[in-house]
Amino acid sequence: MQPAPSDRARPTASDQGGGAWQWDETDDRSAAPADVLSGGAEQDGGPRPTRRRLLAGAGVLAAGAAVWAFARPGDGPAPAPPRPLPTRLAGPEPLWTYRSREPMTPERLIGRPGVPVFLSREGLQVLDPASGKPLRMLTFAADKGWPDDVEQPGVRVVVGTDRVFTSSNGHVDSHHLTDPAAEWSLPLPEESGNGTITLFGCDGDLVYGEVLPRPYTGGDRLFAVNVPDRRVLWSRAALGGERPFTPLVSAGGRLPVFDSSTDGTHLALLDGATGTRLWAVPAEVGQTWAVADAAHVYAAEGPAGLRALRLADGTPHWSITPGPADEWRLLPPVSDGTRLYLCRDNGLVTAHDVATGARLWEHRLPFRLDRRSRPLLAGPALYVPGPAAAGVRALDAATGEERWTFRDSGPGVDVWSLSNDPSRLYAGHDDVLHALPLS
Repeated sequence: MQPAPSDRARPTASDQGGGAWQWDETDDRSAAPADVLSGGAEQDGGPRPTRRRLLAGAGVLAAGAAVWAFARPGDGPAPAPPRPLPTRLAGPEPLWTYRSREPMTPERLIGRPGVPVFLSREGLQVLDPASGKPLRMLTFAADKGWPDDVEQPGVRVVVGTDRVFTSSNGHVDSHHLTDPAAEWSLPLPEESGNGTITLFGCDGDLVYGEVLPRPYTGGDRLFAVNVPDRRVLWSRAALGGERPFTPLVSAGGRLPVFDSSTDGTHLALLDGATGTRLWAVPAEVGQTWAVADAAHVYAAEGPAGLRALRLADGTPHWSITPGPADEWRLLPPVSDGTRLYLCRDNGLVTAHDVATGARLWEHRLPFRLDRRSRPLLAGPALYVPGPAAAGVRALDAATGEERWTFRDSGPGVDVWSLSNDPSRLYAGHDDVLHALPLS
């Protein structure tokens, strides 16, 4: 059944490429004439809707439908009409909202973009920060060694300052977010061989990666690409299968890595400019994350513990040990150089003094977290993403007090993904992305 004319949908200015729709307000003056087939109402002198005229009108409609059906490109069904945008249920009013044709694939995006982007199987949609209007769609050639399935749908995309990086056929590919003329593709040295390239992250002007020989026979190689110079800065054999952590969090050009060799497992620190190993300490098997700031490397100790190692030499400085009844799991922390923020999968958030490890405050979230939850520290607030229905909570970074919780009406299965620029928070899940004012 067709909606009444007063309920018809019209696209807004941001509708290009899967954007917003809004509904016209009810307006009785827009109502159709009472007798659309006869050409007018009886009281206006028009002819009455006789049986012949009704049958003739039906024939015209049927013929028009047949012409439309044959004229449509392709043999598939007509595209579904745009869905209405989710509305705000709680929190600040969005500055704009973008809706994609496909759900996002945030597990492929390595790093925090400084502009609004939406990554899906279709590609990377770059949006205008002020309006949410689509600016450019980037598509990536899939590397032969990267699976394209439900778990990992497409190539890994590493975020830089004004560009993103992917790999394909022995090359590191650089895609500029706004300028197609500034793109380039760099082949790796011959000693790297025709292997599968995995990019771990971007630290300022350096992109770090690994090459695995194909077919795999050992002999992994680590490398770093200098982006401004468009050259491989260094390339060397990986020691004990060492691999940087993902997401990569480095400090002062120093990169935490994990290795598993014949003499045990180690947490090590590399000089990002040369690839030289600075120090290594014993680590637990299956270490999954390590986070560095200007003072420490923070590493998991068991599922719920944390140890702070001095950045200079890897010696222990302080640690956090859970109680015997604590069964929660610690997520990778966030540091501002003064305070360290810890999130646990049971929803407990705590802040600690970087110098001593002393607890400064705690806040209990009304929802649970998992490994996909990546808190964001921006300005005076710590933003913690929850499941799609739970929303995003903004906490005062100094006190832990709640500033607001943003939730929308859109259904979903993803955890919220967060990024920011100097004035906006970009929060999205499933097929929507909102721009919110920073607290």
